[in-house]
Amino acid sequence: MKILLCPDSFKGSLSSHKVCNAIKRGFLRCTHKVEIVEKPVADGGEGTIEALYYGLGGRLVKTEITGPLWEKVNAQYLILDDQKTAIIEMAQAAGLTLVPIQKRNPRYTTTFGVGELVNNAVKNGCKKVILAIGGSATNDGGMGALAALGVKFYDENQKLLPGMGENLLKVQTIDTEGAEKAMNEVEILIASDVKNSLFGPEGAASVYAPQKGANEEDVFFLDKGLMHFSKVIREKTGKEVDSIPGSGAAGGIGAGFCGFFNAQITSGIQLIMELLNFEEEIATSDLIISGEGKIDRQTLYGKLISGIYELCQKHNKPLILLAGKVEEEAYSIYGDKVLALFSIVNGPINEDEAFLKAEYLVENTSYNIAKLIFHNFS
Repeated sequence: MKILLCPDSFKGSLSSHKVCNAIKRGFLRCTHKVEIVEKPVADGGEGTIEALYYGLGGRLVKTEITGPLWEKVNAQYLILDDQKTAIIEMAQAAGLTLVPIQKRNPRYTTTFGVGELVNNAVKNGCKKVILAIGGSATNDGGMGALAALGVKFYDENQKLLPGMGENLLKVQTIDTEGAEKAMNEVEILIASDVKNSLFGPEGAASVYAPQKGANEEDVFFLDKGLMHFSKVIREKTGKEVDSIPGSGAAGGIGAGFCGFFNAQITSGIQLIMELLNFEEEIATSDLIISGEGKIDRQTLYGKLISGIYELCQKHNKPLILLAGKVEEEAYSIYGDKVLALFSIVNGPINEDEAFLKAEYLVENTSYNIAKLIFHNFS
C-alpha cells in the first residue's frame, strides 16, 4: 500500500516537514508493510522554501537583507538544480512574524528586502524568480522592493521617497533609469491564490491591512495611496496594474512588479503542485493524507489543500485530512468529499499546550488511523 503524505504546516507549531515526519512515525508504529512517500507542501507563506527544498533539492543561499522595519535580518532563498530558477519567500524579508505586535502598522513597513533577495538571485545567475507572497506585513504596492531594484520615487519637491505605504500618496515622479538592467531578462512569477483588487472595498488595504495592524484611518489612507500609486504607474509605463486579478495580494507587491518588470501573477497552488509533480504522485498512491492547522469552510476553496483535493477527485483517490482544529461546520460540508476528518486534539486543552504537544498529537492520531486501516485490511 502506497501512502502519500502531503500536509501543509500547522501554523505556529509545526512545519509541513515535521507534520510529515510525525504522521510517518505513527504509521510505522503500527506496520512496516507500507510505502510512505513524504511531500510536505506550503501555501506561499512561511515554510514554502523548506517544503520545496525537501521536495526538489537545490541550493539554499543565505544573506543579510533589510527587514520590514528597516532593520537588518537574516534570510535565505532557494536556487533549484537548474541553477536558473530561484524560489523566494516574501515572508523571509517582509513577513508579519518579523514585526512585534506592538509595532505592526503597514503604513511604515517595507518590502525593500524582497527586492534585495530578487537582486541577489539575479546576480547569482537566475533568469526566473518564483516569488511566494504569503504572510506579508506590508502594504506598499511593492514600492520598497522596486526601490531596492533601482527604481526611484520622488515627491512634488523632487525629494527621494523611501518605499513604504506612508509614501504612496506622495509619489509624483518615477525614475527607472537606475533600475537593474539585468531584470529585463528575468521572468518573475508572483505565486498567489488571492484574487483581491489593488484598492477599493475588496482591495489590499480594506481586506488585509487591519490584520497587519492598521486602524480605520490607516486603511483609508493606504487605500487612497494604492489608487494614486497605480495612477502614477500608468502615467509612467502605460500599464493598468489595478486591473490585474490578484493585484491586491500581499499589499499590492504583484502590482508593482507587473508595472515595471517582466512579471505575472499566477496560481501559487498550481505552481507548487506542478513543481512537486503532485498529480503523478497522487495518481500512483492508494491513500493520501493531508491537513493544516485548522479545517473550516474555506479549506477546500482557494487554499493549497483544495488543489490536493481536486487531484484526488480527478483520480478517484481517498483523502484523509488532519488538523489541530476542525470547525463543526466542516464535518457537514466535507463529509461526502473526503474519506475522513480528524482533529489531533484528544481532550480539553488550551492553545499553548496544543502547540507544545502538536508533534506528539499528530503522531498519536496517525497511529490510531493506521490501526483502524490495517485492522480492516488484515
